[in-house]
Amino acid sequence: MSEKILVIGANGQIGSELVIALRKQHGGQQVIASDINKPVDAIKDSGPFEFANVLDKEALQCLFQKHQPTQVYLLAAILSAIGEQKPKLAWDLNMNGLINVLDLAVEFKTSKVFWPSSIAVFGPHSPRQNTPQYCIMDPNTVYGFSKLAGERWCEYYHTKYGLDVRSIRYPGLISWKAAPGGGTTDYAIHIFYEALKNGTYQSFLSAGTKLPMMYMEDAIRATLQLMEAPAERISIRSSYNLGGISFTPEALANEIKQHIPEFTISYADHDPRQAIADSWPQSVDDSQAEQDWDWKLEYDLPRMTADMLKNLKNTLNL
Repeated sequence: MSEKILVIGANGQIGSELVIALRKQHGGQQVIASDINKPVDAIKDSGPFEFANVLDKEALQCLFQKHQPTQVYLLAAILSAIGEQKPKLAWDLNMNGLINVLDLAVEFKTSKVFWPSSIAVFGPHSPRQNTPQYCIMDPNTVYGFSKLAGERWCEYYHTKYGLDVRSIRYPGLISWKAAPGGGTTDYAIHIFYEALKNGTYQSFLSAGTKLPMMYMEDAIRATLQLMEAPAERISIRSSYNLGGISFTPEALANEIKQHIPEFTISYADHDPRQAIADSWPQSVDDSQAEQDWDWKLEYDLPRMTADMLKNLKNTLNL
């Protein structure tokens, strides 16, 4: 049976690349992209697009009725930094949007649902080194506790209704294709643009702030790998840890200097995003993903840096 895949929040950092990857795999007409905003050209030109607001359950229901999706990827969310500026909206969108989609997936007997969680589910009392799959989780951002609550809902719908929900706790994601989306780890994207255009960058995080990151190619591959794994191999229905590569702004700047020797970096004082970063893990244990669905990282810091600079040079016509 051919899949019919609905991607909600298709214009975002993950969605804009995931839609293209899914269309390559399943065919353009089999993957319906949807978002509250107009699609980027790559999505508009490669397959069907529908406008959808994840908080409008009736409109979503029409979308499910029309396309009868066998898989749904719910990517619509408000990220950490913007979530702190608009906390009630972030909670509403991140929580009620998820519940709307889970309800409709049960109603329309959708085979699989993917929903992204984040390392933001961890908090100040979580172990910061090699953070385990199960530990104290006391997030202190709206983004973090909406994701933690979302994990509980996903597991609940699996247990109560048998819904095949799958999820990844993404680390910070780095991509040259999509603009940053208002996250605490976005310095690791801005820095490449500024290095190429201006030769200097002011980081909003301190030099030694170590966080887990992942190149988007690895994140997309992990997502598809998880969704293709046989259901009997999925042992976690909340969300899988995914570790990526851990580095500091200083380490990333030094790697960029290998390619742009004149590049300089400075550090801002008292940015509110620093407190968010300080409550997150420095490294994450993803051995459960490795064990359950053969996850393996491909991009380390040098390979990612070289690929980012090469592709951004072309994109920016430098």
